[in-house]
Amino acid sequence: MSGKKGRDKEGCFALESIDFKNALEQFQNLVEKMIIQKTKESSGSYTKDDDEIDYEKFYTTTRTLFGSAVKDQDIQAFFRKIMSNPDERPEWLEIFGCFSRKSVGMSSPSKESMVFLVSEKQQITHSVVKRKDVIKGIVKEPLLHLTVTASQKGVLTVFSKKMKVLTTINIEDTAWITACDFLPNLKYVVAVTESTIILWDYKSKESEGNGFVIKPMKNCLLCVCTVTMADNLAKDTFLMGDDKGHVYLLTITSDDFIMKQSKAAKESQFKVLDSEFFDIPKRKLHDDWVGKIKYFPALKRFGSCSTDSINSFVLDDIKRLEDHLPVKEFSVPKGVNAFTYCGKAKVIVTGGNDRILRLWNPVVNFSPTGKLIGHKHGIVEVVTNEKDQHVISLSCAKVFRVWDIQTLSPLQVFYEDHGTPEEMNAFPMVFDNDHGLLFTGSDVIDIYPLANVTQDSKELPQTHEKSLNVLLYNRAFHQILSICTESVLKVWDLETGSQIYQIEDAHGLNTEVTCAAIERNGVYLATGACDGTVKIWEFESGQEVKALPSVQHSDDEHRVLKIVYLKADEGQHAVIVLEQTGKIKIIQGDSAATDLYVTWVLPEIVPFPQRNPVVYLSLRPASLETQDFFPEIRLLCNTSSMKNDTETFLSSVDIRCFDVLQIEGGRSIATGSANGEINLWDFESASVKCLRKTTEDNQGSGVNAILFLVRSVSSSRKRSSLSSTPSVRSDASAIAEHKRSSSDLHEKNVESDEINTAIKTEETTSCKDTPNPEMNEQLLKARAGLSPLLASAHESSCVRLWSIQGNLMKELLPFSGHPSGPLTALCTDIFTKILLTGSKEGHVFRWNMASFLEDSRNRKNAIKEELCWRAHAAEVVDLFIEEEKNVVVTASVDGSVRLWHARTGYYFGFFGQARKFELTDTSRLILPSDVSDFPAIIKEESKHTEKKEIIYPLILDRDKLKSLTGSPSDLEKDGDEEAVHSFKFFRALAPEKLPTLETFEFASKEAGAIFGFLPIYELDNPIEVSMPHSLQRMKAEKSSHKGREKDLGSIEDLSQDK
Repeated sequence: MSGKKGRDKEGCFALESIDFKNALEQFQNLVEKMIIQKTKESSGSYTKDDDEIDYEKFYTTTRTLFGSAVKDQDIQAFFRKIMSNPDERPEWLEIFGCFSRKSVGMSSPSKESMVFLVSEKQQITHSVVKRKDVIKGIVKEPLLHLTVTASQKGVLTVFSKKMKVLTTINIEDTAWITACDFLPNLKYVVAVTESTIILWDYKSKESEGNGFVIKPMKNCLLCVCTVTMADNLAKDTFLMGDDKGHVYLLTITSDDFIMKQSKAAKESQFKVLDSEFFDIPKRKLHDDWVGKIKYFPALKRFGSCSTDSINSFVLDDIKRLEDHLPVKEFSVPKGVNAFTYCGKAKVIVTGGNDRILRLWNPVVNFSPTGKLIGHKHGIVEVVTNEKDQHVISLSCAKVFRVWDIQTLSPLQVFYEDHGTPEEMNAFPMVFDNDHGLLFTGSDVIDIYPLANVTQDSKELPQTHEKSLNVLLYNRAFHQILSICTESVLKVWDLETGSQIYQIEDAHGLNTEVTCAAIERNGVYLATGACDGTVKIWEFESGQEVKALPSVQHSDDEHRVLKIVYLKADEGQHAVIVLEQTGKIKIIQGDSAATDLYVTWVLPEIVPFPQRNPVVYLSLRPASLETQDFFPEIRLLCNTSSMKNDTETFLSSVDIRCFDVLQIEGGRSIATGSANGEINLWDFESASVKCLRKTTEDNQGSGVNAILFLVRSVSSSRKRSSLSSTPSVRSDASAIAEHKRSSSDLHEKNVESDEINTAIKTEETTSCKDTPNPEMNEQLLKARAGLSPLLASAHESSCVRLWSIQGNLMKELLPFSGHPSGPLTALCTDIFTKILLTGSKEGHVFRWNMASFLEDSRNRKNAIKEELCWRAHAAEVVDLFIEEEKNVVVTASVDGSVRLWHARTGYYFGFFGQARKFELTDTSRLILPSDVSDFPAIIKEESKHTEKKEIIYPLILDRDKLKSLTGSPSDLEKDGDEEAVHSFKFFRALAPEKLPTLETFEFASKEAGAIFGFLPIYELDNPIEVSMPHSLQRMKAEKSSHKGREKDLGSIEDLSQDK
């Protein structure tokens, strides 16, 4: 008892001997630095320096501050909690082993044991092994997505990406197979036996002769591995180890299969290559069997292990096998059975019969940097999970253990229940880092999935319980806004995916919020509802600022379809909205009034001429004094009387979308209708144009989304937020210039006010000079290809690009493996180089239009489709791209908001999931549970070699021209004689008539295949040739014989007739 009290006094003295308060403060500062470092690492903005805090530095500092009062396992647990979840900071008491109930519940063993889901294990038994056989090797080929297995009794199998058997072969060899690998350049499977090397062409369809055998080998080969080199695509190099401690280096080329065949008789299966013909360097590196051999491309070194206690592990360059210089050796008691390398942690991990896993610095070979103790039996295999920095080890007692390399702590232990103990001496294991799967082999193949990957692929993404209406991005706060049909407004953090706050029933009970917009500084948010109400909110706090009261007895006709921010400051707010009826209004509010009010309305119906659908309007610049954005438009004609006029047509009121353009020297509004019409309101030229493709049926050309494309950086786009919902910034100088230009136009035309108040078509005003010099500048920009473009997404699955002058410049049809369906959403990046489209079928398409926008008149500058992927199983409501994080966010009617990599289409997760996003890691490709198609990266078509053009000259056929001149034409009625003459001239052009070649009369084919086709020439004076008497006699006998046969035949015919 006295001894225990003495030890307690020593512990108390250890705490009292240091300034505990100061030490605790330093410890908390250390924790703060670690949290900042981890946060920067997850965001990708951290750069390594001398102040980097790793586990070794954390352990040393903590031990210096608190001495023996803290335990090693508590330091490990504290460090692991911070690195795994820096937001949930552990209490400082936990460093001394004192846990609160909350923290104990969070760090329960059940949660730690979920690294691999053992319950979700898959087994593959088909065509893998024979009876009483066992798998000796498993290899993953990441580039071809293949899995290769080899059994002890000679069964080689190649599996596809989905673990379906592509091909298999049974090697008829008396020797057992000990290991296998894949040759990536020659596309062969290499396997080693006790005395031979087998090279199998798995692509060959022949049952025999589809491989080669190199023999004889003097010693028993036990292991093989490929040396990854991309310098020559016609050869492969691989390493081998034998039972005498030798390591071999062999290089195989495609010519060796022909030049080095043995003169001996061909075997029944494979062709024999004599081993004496090959230059196979070897070196004795171990005093016992070479158990395993691997090559590490990151280190440019190979490693080999043995049960030898002195030369247990060797790590060096493959050149050492030829020059016999000293090699770097690692000594381990009882030797090494397995080893691996973790590139992210930069450590070598070895395991052997002493049941201890050792972590080594690849440069330091005299002492390990750490040890992992826990196995009760000898370790036979070790692999690493690069992404999570985990080590998975297997003992001969079929026990798997998962370790954390950073904290050196165990994470999970599970047991395998099949296979005999004799088979466990060589139990192959490989980890697929791309898909998060652990492959093991015995008499079957077992596949263990990671828990987080399985949850991501099986959990149905759901951000809202109902369909989504709105998706917006606040670039100032790096936050996302999503609104569903139940009027639940949620704000999310883009980087982590965590929810910040939410607002329910934003516009009242059972009132659906249909649209929203964020102003350019990100301070204010505007929302519109189905009852026509509009509200202004503070984005950061979610507090309501102003509101537009609802109309009494309002129905769905006042439903706000879209809203765009024009101006937002403490004194004034202005938005422009589109209602269900087709009305476009400007709604404003100032500091004096608490409610919003309507200040401007765009005319709903405009009559357009059939031939030239351009109408000039009268503007009232004095109206800018009330709302500062767009002048009032007056239509004095009676549109109802023009409905039956065949020379005009009325614009559609079924408007689905609109966009606002406000640049220096021009202000425009574009609207898209259900019948495919696009009305472009240009307030600088005081005109409205109807853009439409006349050759298309209007039923399938409805416009679902419309977007202005401003490619010049100097003429920046005035949008509230450069997100998927376009909006407009207020610019004081531009407003002043607009006022001056409008007033100048008004003063110059004040004498002819009556003419200006009437609608003037383009036919009567096309030759009139524009009085505004800024208009001339805009025309010069348009001619130079610098004016903005207009993009429209249609029901017919196409994207059309229009010029401001109303010309169709480009029509894009997306490419995908399945029908894309109608396009429903459009967005661009802030530089207007990338165009993204979303479809009704859930597809997302990425277009590169940088070169086209630089010079749209150059045909070589095409718009290229770069990527296509299936983001949702239902319609894409909206999407946007974030350039800094290089991500794309999509929203769908399925109620989910999902995050994707912008260049590859890799799925990061959905907003609302429990796990945080890892935006910096794209190595592991997973898909949502409702999507089965992987992203398709569309490469540029290979440029074909230019062929010589074959010119077919045309000449004037005067006879045809004379006949065309005599016939009347419809063009002659219009009186354009020059056009008629040109038309008939080109119709009379025809290819040159070649003269007919001389033909010969051919003889009968009875003369033979050659002589029967020789030409027969008729001579004017034939030469009489005398025939020899012998030939004359033979000819006479032959003719008499034919005469008798003919007489007999005629007699038979007469008898038959009778």
